[in-house]
Order: sequence, then structure tokens, then C-alpha cells
Amino acid sequence: MKKDEYGLFPLFVDLTEKQAVVIGAGKIASRRIETLTKFTPHILVIADRAEEKVLEMAKQGKIKLQIRKYQREDLYGADLVIAGTDDEALNNEIYSVCKCLGILVNVISDRRKCDFQFPGIVKRDRLVIGINAGGNNHRLARETREQIDKMMGGENT
Repeated sequence: MKKDEYGLFPLFVDLTEKQAVVIGAGKIASRRIETLTKFTPHILVIADRAEEKVLEMAKQGKIKLQIRKYQREDLYGADLVIAGTDDEALNNEIYSVCKCLGILVNVISDRRKCDFQFPGIVKRDRLVIGINAGGNNHRLARETREQIDKMMGGENT
């Protein structure tokens, strides 16, 4: 039985009081961070450098940002972790630590090392629609999200 044979179950989780830790603040990580800000105020981002969008979210108080090197202790107390660095060995270390600690993890650069995937999201107040193509067809997922967003009035919040 292949993992991709069944697709992913759309599990909606309350992150309100969950601690999210993101290691890395590049282009893709910044999109993940921005998505998380819609669902939890408890986001810690640790990175050597950060995209302007991440710096702005920190200024606005939407996230806590620490510009420094990752340390294993950064993961203690995390409920969910995103490994989004451009260092494959570091991402693999973060993945291993999370698996040992029982923390849900998403390694942005390797879908085989993801306990969860980020769907395309359309959000209107408390209505949330998630679109996912199993990591195989990002274009289809994006186009579908855009169509739903347009159908719902184009004010994705």
C-alpha cells in the first residue's frame, strides 16, 4: 500500500493555544508563518535572517522572532514545528528531534518528512476551506483556491 494511494484526511485542528515553532524565515517559510498567524498567536520563529514580510509580522506583534542560530532546546514545548531552512542536514536534525519528542513536524523541502501539509486556505471569519492535492499538483490546488476565493467574494482573510 502506497502512502499516496489514499490521499490526506482533512483534519481541522484548533491551534489557538498551541505553540508553533518555525525554524527558518525564507520565502516559503514566510508564507507558512503568515498562514499560521490566522490560527494562533503563539508562533516563535528562529532564523539567521528573515524575509521582510516576517520582519513586518514581528513588528506588528503577530509572531515572536529571534534572529539567531537554532538550538535543539527551541523545540521543547512546541506542539508543531516547521523546518524551513535551506540547510538539508539541519532540517533532517529538526525532523529527527521532533519525531523523538512526538511533535508534529513539516519539513518544507521534503514532503516525505511531513506529518501534515499546508493546504491552500480560503478563510472568511470562522469558515475555513482547505484545498490539498497531496503535494503532487500545487498548480491545481492554487487554481482551485483562487476559484473558491473568487466565488466567496475575493476577500480571503
